[in-house]
Amino acid sequence: MKTTSSIISLKKVYKEYLLGDETVFTALKDINLDIYQGEFSAIVGPSGSGKSTLMHIIGLLDKPSRGEIIINGKDVAKLDDNQTSILRNSYVGFVFQQFNLLNKLTIRENILLPTTYSQSTMSFNPAERAEMLMDKFGILSKKDSFPNKISGGQQQRVAVARALIMKPQLILADEPTGNLDHKTGNEIIDLFEQLNKEEGITIVMVTHEPKIAERTRRQIKVFDGEIISDKK
Repeated sequence: MKTTSSIISLKKVYKEYLLGDETVFTALKDINLDIYQGEFSAIVGPSGSGKSTLMHIIGLLDKPSRGEIIINGKDVAKLDDNQTSILRNSYVGFVFQQFNLLNKLTIRENILLPTTYSQSTMSFNPAERAEMLMDKFGILSKKDSFPNKISGGQQQRVAVARALIMKPQLILADEPTGNLDHKTGNEIIDLFEQLNKEEGITIVMVTHEPKIAERTRRQIKVFDGEIISDKK
């Protein structure tokens, strides 16, 4: 799919950790990055390279020490915590290595969870969308089950459905195959490829696995807090 406009731009972004007035560690240095609508990208790099920090900045989970984060022409780095939370809930869906499902909630309730935090009027029926996503991902028969009663692959499908429930502009996946066996991990990447190709969903995935990264169309390599290559 052709990329179109940038959905998020990072301009001269730094993330520094201070002790008093002294910088003791710089996690990100002069990051300039555009993520475009319809991309399927991977952020790659060794442990400690800054790739997870970069993901947190892109996903509005953290704010830069310096620099701009531009979404829809606005510098969201200047928003207060409540404004950032509202934007994040509608703008980005997250998929984590550990699934991050709540065992006390059913599969259906886990998927619907982001809708309960929404502070704006939704343009869709959450219950109907949840049913559609569960059916699409082959987990509809498990809707009344609890996460600890289904397989790891099924749990990750639940996590993907939860990430999509709010119709976000961007899906961020942090090591989404890390807790899965090789076959199941490839099935999850197959699912991402399908969502990207057929529905044009923008996906950015953090991974340290080269073979997983090679299945995306763009690899952004991070080392020592800097982007050292960006291959399309």
